Amino acid sequence: MTARTRINIHPDFDVLAATTAARLVTRLVDIQNERGEATVVLTGGSIGISTLQAVAESPARRAVNWAKVNFWWGDERFVAAGSDERNANQAQRALLSKIGVDPARVHAAGSEDDFASPEEAAADYARQLAEAGAAEHAAWTEDAEEPSEPPSLPRFDILLLGVGPDAHIASLFPEMSGIREQSRTVVGVTDAPKPPPSRISLTLPAINSAQEVWLVVAGSDKAGAVGLALAGASPVQVPAAGPAGRNRTLWLIDHDAAAKVPENLIYREPGS
Repeated sequence: MTARTRINIHPDFDVLAATTAARLVTRLVDIQNERGEATVVLTGGSIGISTLQAVAESPARRAVNWAKVNFWWGDERFVAAGSDERNANQAQRALLSKIGVDPARVHAAGSEDDFASPEEAAADYARQLAEAGAAEHAAWTEDAEEPSEPPSLPRFDILLLGVGPDAHIASLFPEMSGIREQSRTVVGVTDAPKPPPSRISLTLPAINSAQEVWLVVAGSDKAGAVGLALAGASPVQVPAAGPAGRNRTLWLIDHDAAAKVPENLIYREPGS
């Protein structure tokens, strides 16, 4: 764990979702004040979607110019486009349909209706990311005397992650090839140990390109994974040990998920 890592404990699931939502709104406002737009990478799972629902229910959400927020996903289930299992569809219902987003800024991954395999969908998502990175780079370096090589990713301001009981993040599972990938930004997964088996996922290097990584975790079934990750385990065995934002890494966890975190590492929110 680095000096840029902070662990915040919240009393329960509902407080965690509400507090994370408030934190996200505030941070997006700050980023837009600095840069004019912001980019967030969303996650699925119960706490991830509950956080988006809490954003939608918050009057403070109106402080964000949602038309200038870019949305990506850390992973996606490779299923039919209309499936309720897709993270993008869950996010659409929970938040995106309620806040006036610019559809051109919502970057969902392809489905099995669009591609023959998760590998093809992953390659297409990597292409979209590279094109967005190149467009940003061109805008930022328009007046540069010596243009540099465009990045393979756009700037991610905030990247949200959940953690599974097995310590997986996005769709990077322990000991599998995805968590070992170092060169590609997106990988296809065909044998995930939890259903559905076919997925696409950002790789750990892509995740760690984010300015801030927030790991949002709830439930006693996650306590072992959280404890191992914060104890410095290998990311190959414990993928949750791998994320590290360029500027900051936040662990936002409820009391149950924090059961195996050493007390000296914890910052408790006031009132927790």
